[in-house]
Amino acid sequence: MPAKTAIAAALLGALASAGLAGCADDDATESGTPGTDGPAGDAPTGDATDDADPDDAVPERIVSLSPTATEILFAIGAGEQVVAVDDQSDFPADVPVTDLSGFEPNLEAIIDFEPDLVVASGLPDDIITGLEAVDAEVLVHESAVVLDDTYDQIAQLGITTGHEDEAADLVAEMRADIDELVASVPDRDEAPTYFHELSDTLFSATSETFIGELYDLAGLENVADAADADGEFGGYPQLSAEVLVAADPDFVFLADTECCGQDAATFAARPGFGDLTAVRDGRVVELSDDIASRWGPRVVDQLRTIVEATAEVPVG
Repeated sequence: MPAKTAIAAALLGALASAGLAGCADDDATESGTPGTDGPAGDAPTGDATDDADPDDAVPERIVSLSPTATEILFAIGAGEQVVAVDDQSDFPADVPVTDLSGFEPNLEAIIDFEPDLVVASGLPDDIITGLEAVDAEVLVHESAVVLDDTYDQIAQLGITTGHEDEAADLVAEMRADIDELVASVPDRDEAPTYFHELSDTLFSATSETFIGELYDLAGLENVADAADADGEFGGYPQLSAEVLVAADPDFVFLADTECCGQDAATFAARPGFGDLTAVRDGRVVELSDDIASRWGPRVVDQLRTIVEATAEVPVG
């Protein structure tokens, strides 16, 4: 599949759910919440649709249609039980990638892998019914809204797959690492401002999203919040160039380096952006699209990137 899918595809679905157009990309036909899971992605909520039953048999053949779920499964030691993952799951490196789609799931193609558990970030009712008809358990984890959703999903996958202890250890480790990073954030009289770019059409994420929560933990103020103050856009508004120039953020974080080919130079070259404080002072930070868009174990890496990029820079 073309490279422009992870963020650009994820952008379209959520914007569509808000009644908006998505990223200007012909390949952006695959998925959910902007800056989230790709084809798995999804309605911007954090609840799982099914409650795991610890008395159920441990699944031996797992199909993951969610890149975030794939990362969690391997992180908790359930990787050997995973027989297939969707076409957007690319981490860790040895995942059994297939051409299965999380955005347009094909029931027959999924059933061909004889799963006893299918994990996804959103499935049509007819697909769920079809999977249950062949005795496959279905677990739907929608996009995290807050970090607690991530911890809950890790715990539930641990119980469901027979790796409850490993999941609990992972959550404990993540919490400890995040606490350590937050403790390292310097005290400031005034919070530095930032803009998180999901696409080169200036879609962003507010503080009401799991993405924004990470920046809050790093002590930053989001210039996109005012663009969705009433929540009309589900936390993922589109800013105009004029609004961004007027906001003049101290930092810019680009989460569209892979999907949309953006970097500090292309951002600075846009009309009117060369005079932004973040550009002038070399504070345009290039992120990994995948790490920035998924709410699994690597949220710790994303927070670390944010903290390290901003901690030593004097602002104001």
